[in-house]
Amino acid sequence: MESSADSLNTINDLFYRIIDRDAVRVMLHRQDGAWRPISSAEIYTFTVGVARALQAWSIRPGDRIALLSENRPEWAIADFAIMLLGAVVVPIYPTLTEEQVAHILRDSGSRAIFVSTERHLRRLLPVLSQTPVEHVVVMDESTVTVETTLATSMPQLMLSGPRKRDADFDRRSRTTQTTTLATLIYTSGTTGEPKGVMLTHHNLTSNILCSLRGFFLGPETTSLSFLPLSHITARHVDYSLLYHGATLAYLPSSDMLSQALSEVRPQFLVAVPRIYEKVRLQVEQHAARGWRRAVLNWALRIGDSHRATILRGEIPRSLAWKTANRLVFSKIHEGLGGRVQIFISGGAPLSREVAEWFAAIGIRIHEGYGLTETSPVIAVNTPAAHKLGTVGKPLSNVEVRIAQDGEILVRGPSIFKGYWNKPEETAAAFENGFFKTGDIGAIDAEGFLSVTDRKKDLIKTSGGKFIAPQPIENSLKSNALISEAVVIGEKRKFPAVLIAPYFPLLQDWANVNSVPFATRAELVAHPRVQALYEGIVQHLNRGLAKFEQLKKTVVLAEEFSVAAGTLTPSLKMRRRAIEARHKALIDDFYAQADRSEHPLENDKA
Repeated sequence: MESSADSLNTINDLFYRIIDRDAVRVMLHRQDGAWRPISSAEIYTFTVGVARALQAWSIRPGDRIALLSENRPEWAIADFAIMLLGAVVVPIYPTLTEEQVAHILRDSGSRAIFVSTERHLRRLLPVLSQTPVEHVVVMDESTVTVETTLATSMPQLMLSGPRKRDADFDRRSRTTQTTTLATLIYTSGTTGEPKGVMLTHHNLTSNILCSLRGFFLGPETTSLSFLPLSHITARHVDYSLLYHGATLAYLPSSDMLSQALSEVRPQFLVAVPRIYEKVRLQVEQHAARGWRRAVLNWALRIGDSHRATILRGEIPRSLAWKTANRLVFSKIHEGLGGRVQIFISGGAPLSREVAEWFAAIGIRIHEGYGLTETSPVIAVNTPAAHKLGTVGKPLSNVEVRIAQDGEILVRGPSIFKGYWNKPEETAAAFENGFFKTGDIGAIDAEGFLSVTDRKKDLIKTSGGKFIAPQPIENSLKSNALISEAVVIGEKRKFPAVLIAPYFPLLQDWANVNSVPFATRAELVAHPRVQALYEGIVQHLNRGLAKFEQLKKTVVLAEEFSVAAGTLTPSLKMRRRAIEARHKALIDDFYAQADRSEHPLENDKA
């Protein structure tokens, strides 16, 4: 239990914890080529200034206010300002279409929206008349030039805040109850229409108090905030770091990650598996051939032999390890900033192969697990309790059970209040007081939780066999030539796989092997490329049960992306969207397989 001095009942308590610390550096943002600090005092001035403006617009407790922005200090300032009034924050991904944003604004009944740029404002103006929005606040410092009575400049509101503490405002903000709705988060959804997840202040704070215990964080810790704050994982991590006194450096885009790592040199890094996969792919691409390939392979063999030591949190002392570290591993670490002491992965499953590769280069990744509905962390590996291939032990304040069909069930103070205006869906999400996660998993004798697949993603072939696609896909993605892999086969005679190549490395391979191509389509259609990927799949098939073996390999001429609708904004695969996008191709090769099995019927046709 936390001591009374550390009591945290609402996010407003977190805000005042930050302010009372009176730190000179709470946040960092990049301005004019340098990283500028923002102090506790500035955060108070800016946040109360924004909150007072909302009050002037008659924003009341319980009103919903939307927040559409990339990561930046203004995101956090708006977030705190809204909740200080007892209002509800509705985060929206900037990558959503205008129609999707309008749907969320209507469904939530949002009275105002914060947007990061004038470009976002221009995009939304045509649909705002279809929503209940009365005010738009633009975060950029540039003067708002769009002709609309709705728009207000956020910098002006921030600078209008008090330079000293406002005792009356502080007292009113402290009256927010733990059961008050804090945020309404619309799940990006890999299938179906997004649902608004209702999280109370207590849901959020009960998770903050537990999720990073044992990670030894403090005022000397700096972390990069680059995962979209519209996603509960990133927002929770930022809350937790601020609770522990760490400094946050905000990045609007993960495209700036490499530069920011070298400039900020953080001690703490949280990323989704896709980021770790990209780091590995880039290393593999850099050492694609010649002496670099030989040196990397040698170093990885040394690293593999010391993996157990790394996973215990120790530094190997052998001469071989020290040599491999000096020649290879240290260079990779330096590319990640050179000072990261804690690596955490969340938001999606991390493949065992990727975790093992990082362990081989001396990096222990602490994988965690949770959902939007659980605020989000259910379990996480810690420095003291770490087990490769699991998502760690459940947090101390949640109870986890495994249902008869393997589904992970959880209950505790961090479990959400329900789905916004969806009582039937809310009721269906619970069983005897436990939230049904929709994930399949197991708890071992030591108490570590493993997540094997999504319940809805299990593939049932026409022969009645169930196939868990994620382990197969993760094994394929461990090959540097593969960016994404999607196993299909629901109600089909056999499973197949769609592969999105990692094109930078594939193009290098093609050039070295004299494979001519002018476009990606020509590249993936070349017989030698087809044979290359079929060979990778055949190698994997040797370790699969007969009914799991992939009988058809389709190499796609595209990468999956948020823009194409094949990835969620949090970079999870949209399995159904991918299958729908390539339906004609899928139907065609299954039809060809059927015809090849019935030659006589083919002839009659």
